[in-house]
Amino acid sequence: MKLGDGVEQAIHCVLLLSGLGADGALPAAALAEYHGVKTSYLLKHLQAMAGARLLVSIPGPRGGYRLARPAQEITLLAIVLAVEGSAPAFRCAEIRQRGPEPLPAQFHRLPCGVASAMLRAERAYRAELANITIADIQGDPSTPLNQAINQRSCVFLGLHQRVQTERT
Repeated sequence: MKLGDGVEQAIHCVLLLSGLGADGALPAAALAEYHGVKTSYLLKHLQAMAGARLLVSIPGPRGGYRLARPAQEITLLAIVLAVEGSAPAFRCAEIRQRGPEPLPAQFHRLPCGVASAMLRAERAYRAELANITIADIQGDPSTPLNQAINQRSCVFLGLHQRVQTERT
């Protein structure tokens, strides 16, 4: 199974957005810059995640994106489904009904062993992704790798975070 590059980009964007303050937002261009990807491609995935209510899109010159809910409530499955859609990875084309002298229709009422096995594997894969949240993969902040990531993220957020202010 191959997931599109957008899944990786979306997960990393959600991880970065989880570091924002409650009233902060990051524009799509900043998220794209941070990850070294094209804004136009990333924007499609950010909009899909906003449509799935994983992110909030804030319009205007001080706008951008932020999480729609806490990191512990956003699962990897929710991100994958937002970006890739809900169709199963395996799509049975019923090739057993083709070719010379296929079996009679009565033998095709139930899925074959191939389709059954692939669908079981898909259910297990999705169940595992449903059990992993963004908070789970943020990592141990005391490891050298995560310290380096956190330092890079903090500096970047300090430069690019847009803070929403109340109008008086």
